[in-house]
Amino acid sequence: MTSESKVELEFLGAAETVTGSRTVVHHRGKRFLVDCGLFQGPRDIRERNWESFPQPREISAVLLTHAHIDHSGYLPRLVKEGFKGPVYSSQATRELCEIMLLDAAHLQEEDARFANREKYSSHDPALPLYETADAEAALRLLKTVDIHQPYTISDGLSMELFRSGHILGSTYIRLVADGRSILFSGDIGNGRSRVLKPPEPPPASDVVIMEGTYGDRNQPRVDVFKEMQEIINRVIKRGGTLVIPAFTVGRTQELLHIIGCLEQEGKIPPVPVYLDSPMALDATELYLRHPEELQVHNGAGPLSCSNYHAVQSADDSMLLCMSHDPKIVISAAGMLTGGRVLHHLKAKLPDEKSAVLFVGFQAEGTKGRLLRHGLRKVRIHHQPIDVEAEILSIDTLSAHADSDDLMAWLVQLPEPRRIFLNHGERLALEALQYRIKTELGWKAEIIRQEERIPL
Repeated sequence: MTSESKVELEFLGAAETVTGSRTVVHHRGKRFLVDCGLFQGPRDIRERNWESFPQPREISAVLLTHAHIDHSGYLPRLVKEGFKGPVYSSQATRELCEIMLLDAAHLQEEDARFANREKYSSHDPALPLYETADAEAALRLLKTVDIHQPYTISDGLSMELFRSGHILGSTYIRLVADGRSILFSGDIGNGRSRVLKPPEPPPASDVVIMEGTYGDRNQPRVDVFKEMQEIINRVIKRGGTLVIPAFTVGRTQELLHIIGCLEQEGKIPPVPVYLDSPMALDATELYLRHPEELQVHNGAGPLSCSNYHAVQSADDSMLLCMSHDPKIVISAAGMLTGGRVLHHLKAKLPDEKSAVLFVGFQAEGTKGRLLRHGLRKVRIHHQPIDVEAEILSIDTLSAHADSDDLMAWLVQLPEPRRIFLNHGERLALEALQYRIKTELGWKAEIIRQEERIPL
């Protein structure tokens, strides 16, 4: 193999953690970045976002699997540090990024203003990681690639997208570099979404970079409509608020669909439902503009409910926190890493009539993980908060494939020459690695942060 045709992978994120997806592909002296995510979770992980990205001006292009912030949210910072190349994605991912990156910048600015006002930051003044102007500059670089259409991005290097069924617009990315194929799974859907079509079979590839978020566990196959019905009726009957921390794209649309169906069928009262995120209405409307990806259409169930309220301003959010009326509040961030949901938790965790319902993965070290494990006191904005509210969880609403789903996905492939596992905590990746070896007889490698691997 000549030096000109040499291909190397460099892992700069999502190594033994579930956030910060960033993989550099070195090809013919150029560097291409697959996903450009924010690190989320405890402070020591979040602080990686402030580290300078190596030579951002020399990145030739960014390729996005999907729009979730742990896969796209670092783009404005990369642009701020000098990146000027194209950013390739599916059409729906591009449209979602137009909503999500502006929202992420707004949250960065809002959190910095709050930290300065309350004087709880160790930095004076507290600064946002990036600003709205940086997000706008990043959005101008976005370019659309059609699903199932090979697209040349550089001499000897092409990409092709395949629907992954994780959120709207989510894809696998298959690169072909001088005849060798490299498949990036991104986040794999589990096929149990009530809104999205299931993931496509993965295309045959020489090398597979595969996520393992739920590599060590299976999600229960339960009737989520029945579980939601019982929880909502119980909390509303006792006059409480049901706070649901949720990713604002994907999980939120599933929740709205379920709540809307339950109300339509008369199984819950027309309870007020507040979606406390500036991007809520736009994201839901965007879903409805892409029927080619949905299995829910106008006649097959709503994506909202009759008493739905999109909370836009920070002032309205604070007023909502002070309300004692029975209601449902869906708010970001899903892992309690920041955002408006923290204010709702400060108000409702001490209230024994209220409840907090987790509907997705809670990373190690996050407040969500601690609450799910029974912690009776948490610190929010440097204030100790007693936990008197009921803490609940429904694991079956996750948008991720579980361990069985991941194995079913992988077995559809002819044996790849190499398999790399990323985007998962260490124990989850080790469990998936063990299953791949014992059940398929294949070797899988767990990648490490900043590891560089020649192919």
